[in-house]
Amino acid sequence: MNANTFAATKQAWTDVEAHAARLTNARLLDLFSDPNRVRSLTYEAPHLTADFSKQRIDSAALAAFEKLAEAADFDGWRAKMFAGEVVNTSEGRAAMHWRLRDPNAPAEVKDALAEMAAFSARIRPQIDAIVHLGIGGSDLGPRLVMDALKPLKYSGLDVRFAANVDGADVADAIEGLDPKRTVLIAVSKTFTTQETLANADFVRAWGPAHLAAATAAPDKAIAWGVPSDNVFQFWDWVGGRYSLWSSVSLVCAVALKERAFERLLNGAAAMDAHFQNASFLENLPAISAAVQMWNREALSHGSYAAIPYAERLRLLPAWLQQLEMESNGKRVTRDGALLERSACAVTWGAAGTNAQHSFFQLLHQGVDEIPVEFIVNAGPQEGPPSHRAKVYANALAQARALMVGKTQENALHRTFPGNRASTMMAIDALTPEALGALLAFYEHRTFAQAVLAGVNPFDQWGVELGKEMANALLPALEGGAAPADVDASTAQWIERLK
Repeated sequence: MNANTFAATKQAWTDVEAHAARLTNARLLDLFSDPNRVRSLTYEAPHLTADFSKQRIDSAALAAFEKLAEAADFDGWRAKMFAGEVVNTSEGRAAMHWRLRDPNAPAEVKDALAEMAAFSARIRPQIDAIVHLGIGGSDLGPRLVMDALKPLKYSGLDVRFAANVDGADVADAIEGLDPKRTVLIAVSKTFTTQETLANADFVRAWGPAHLAAATAAPDKAIAWGVPSDNVFQFWDWVGGRYSLWSSVSLVCAVALKERAFERLLNGAAAMDAHFQNASFLENLPAISAAVQMWNREALSHGSYAAIPYAERLRLLPAWLQQLEMESNGKRVTRDGALLERSACAVTWGAAGTNAQHSFFQLLHQGVDEIPVEFIVNAGPQEGPPSHRAKVYANALAQARALMVGKTQENALHRTFPGNRASTMMAIDALTPEALGALLAFYEHRTFAQAVLAGVNPFDQWGVELGKEMANALLPALEGGAAPADVDASTAQWIERLK
């Protein structure tokens, strides 16, 4: 970052903080004295609507974020990403996950999709079960898609996932299955991931009739024993947590009918077009990124809760945790300087209405204000028709209760302070297209937030040190001696656990 950019960004943050000082003690209900507030703070994008009117923000504060975006060169970094230029600066790579769903995708991407479709048609009559083994981005995305689109799964096809190296996970994944009617899909970008290969070795020894793999290292998968025709490549320009659009989701291509995987890509492509072409103040992912930064950095809220009021989206918070915190959980700018402020909040959450009966006590009456993002499915739903209205009533009531609160004289334990912020979002239906648009929205929001903070969202060096130390400790836990340089506490636990 050159001196001029640094100075402009610093001044822009000063302006944002001035608006925070103006609004930090504002009553949310008082902000609704503006008759145009709901209309001006409701944004539309393909398959998605978001209402930020219950956030402690206004058009003047968002205009300050537009200046921050200009100072941080939001337009330039967005253009670089969509031009295939290097945006993963620490690894010297492009980040072209969006190309996997681009209608004008290069031949290698279209060929990979065609090969996945051909494999799906060939393998489906031969199997009753799929066991998908991956971890992190090789697990969370496909698992979420399969759960969200379960009504589109082929009848009679059992789909199992295992990610944890705890043997209970993989034991559960094969329990009750017939190996002669099962395909094992091993997913690892490098095909060296310790947990995935340990699980894959176990399942391969169980004797599945078919082996397949998704990897950026096809030679290693073939050497491990996967037939070359069953190895599906993805590329270095696809980050793990952005990879569900690739052969990482081979399980979805096999298991889902009605062209669901193709439609998922189409929905994401529609959101890509919106993010690429809309100006900052009309761009839903960008505005949502501004709100996230506003809550974390301007108003000092250390976390936010993502609450999907849709059981089929119950895995969304887990997927978001990796996407947001692995991408933007950084302390150094893309230029190598220490950050003056955080690039993201802690992400957590669970599905409503279940969450109301666990941690909503904290949201309503805890000491700290924790902003909430509610996500509802505005389209047709499964189950009894009467349940649909009950889901909506609960979501809307929780958002209103957080804002309005309740005073109980002489009974503080029954008083709700209120004045707590939330966002209400809705997808138009839980279709593959809408799911694709929703997940792409979050990807682009994460990128936009990284640009505002000045960090690289496409590397994850923070996960490496623990892996290295685990590999160093493993021989001792398998019967050897503890490393000479290990601390006394770790040495004690090695002796207790081996």
